[in-house]
Amino acid sequence: MMREVAEERMRQEYKGGHYYGVCAVGGVLSAGTTHLVITPLDVLKVNMQVNPIKYNSIHSCFTSLLREQGPSAFWRGWATKFFGYGAQGGCRFGLYEYFKQVYSNILVGSNRSLIFFLSSASAEAFANVALCPFEAVKIRVQAQPHFAKGLVDGFPKVYASEGLLGFYRGLLPLWGRNLPFSMVMFSTFEHSVDFLYRNVIRRRKEDCSKVQQLGVTCLAGYAAGSVGSFISNPADNIVASINNRKADSLMLAIRSIGFANLFTRSLPIRIILVGPVVTLQWLFYDTIKIFSGLPTSGEVSADPERENIKG
Repeated sequence: MMREVAEERMRQEYKGGHYYGVCAVGGVLSAGTTHLVITPLDVLKVNMQVNPIKYNSIHSCFTSLLREQGPSAFWRGWATKFFGYGAQGGCRFGLYEYFKQVYSNILVGSNRSLIFFLSSASAEAFANVALCPFEAVKIRVQAQPHFAKGLVDGFPKVYASEGLLGFYRGLLPLWGRNLPFSMVMFSTFEHSVDFLYRNVIRRRKEDCSKVQQLGVTCLAGYAAGSVGSFISNPADNIVASINNRKADSLMLAIRSIGFANLFTRSLPIRIILVGPVVTLQWLFYDTIKIFSGLPTSGEVSADPERENIKG
């Protein structure tokens, strides 16, 4: 009983400014770094979405870009990815923890999935406002080699040609892509962590080594990323189409892509991208939390040891 009281007090102490600050910094570093590393794959994905006839496979896209633009083409937009997705990650992870505490206090006794959905959706709404300008520049830089070299000259060109609207033209489809993704991703992660501790490891999180806890984080992260990538694929294609001016509105983008292609175009490479990337994000994020003296992410709904005794 005394141990449970002490642990509950410790959990409450975590939910302060320091805790949310560490989560935000962890989100910036984990998301920014992982997205920077996979820039070449993202270049392939964007070009396959924008020019599906010319680039009808991963191999054809790779060989064509290498032949026409050289190796440097695969690192176009690296700065927009690092800073843009870093900003998104800081809001996504930091605000998720904040809103989860807020909604837990307001909706006492509510289903935890509802709390996860509301918290992730609220955090992602802000995260995409931060990401959208960088995403608009990134897609143009990657798919239009003569538009700009990168972040520094890309931002002024977008503003000069389209004003502020140019930065947020893709915000609605970006919300359409990332809100469902984030809701599914965080909920899947939380439930996966809970399942692994209660049914596979069958030990309290606190009684597991840090390596074991990070192993659970990786498994739950991969499950979360894989499920989320399929859910968000249609909106991802729409974002690429609108930001490259292949369509001027949401409905025109859907018509030009085709309903079936919304789900299948670039899906294999997105699965290759998103699963490992989300896994690495959670791994880096929880590693930063551990080094900061905080527990790893994910709730466990019951004490596995106590359930074993009952069984």
